[in-house]
Amino acid sequence: MPGLFEPAATVPGGAAVALDEVEISILRSLAVQLLELIGPGPGGDAAEAAERDPLAALMADGPSEPPADPALARLFPDAYGDPGAEPDEQARAASAEFRRYTENELRARKREDGLALVRSLDALTPGGDGGAVLTLTPEQSRQWLGALNDLRLAIGARLELADDKDGDKLYDLPDGDPRKPMAMAYLWLGALQESLVETLTA
Repeated sequence: MPGLFEPAATVPGGAAVALDEVEISILRSLAVQLLELIGPGPGGDAAEAAERDPLAALMADGPSEPPADPALARLFPDAYGDPGAEPDEQARAASAEFRRYTENELRARKREDGLALVRSLDALTPGGDGGAVLTLTPEQSRQWLGALNDLRLAIGARLELADDKDGDKLYDLPDGDPRKPMAMAYLWLGALQESLVETLTA
């Protein structure tokens, strides 16, 4: 199980992957950065209100404008209009209305997926070489898929990739290119994501 997911021997329907100390550190760091990008959950009075009435919290108005940060805009795209094209007024209004009622919930789900990734890494017991085997339940696997996808979307936006096909060009980056470390992370996360999908659908 060299760095890619395989079916878990001890958890029916689960997945497992061997990670070395560096991989664990990189994954955790990327997930923490993703959580910082998404932003904190509701605090103080908003958190108390959500506990008292989860339905009301679910229906609370969210933002109606798309995020200015390109990575956040990739994570929370407009629901209407063609990607990459300037939306007309009708599409812009429909997207704003849809965003108002869905973005808070979507942010909460992405935050939970990122937190699940961090918590599962923190729960690992490293061996003598600092590495460990991570075993995920089916639910944890779903959360990891969500977090890996979000990480790739955010990094892809930072690399200014229009779509996955552009990712093939990353293999040709010279070692001196400042984008090289981020590009390698993007490609590695893609391999992890693909192996997890294959494991869960096998």
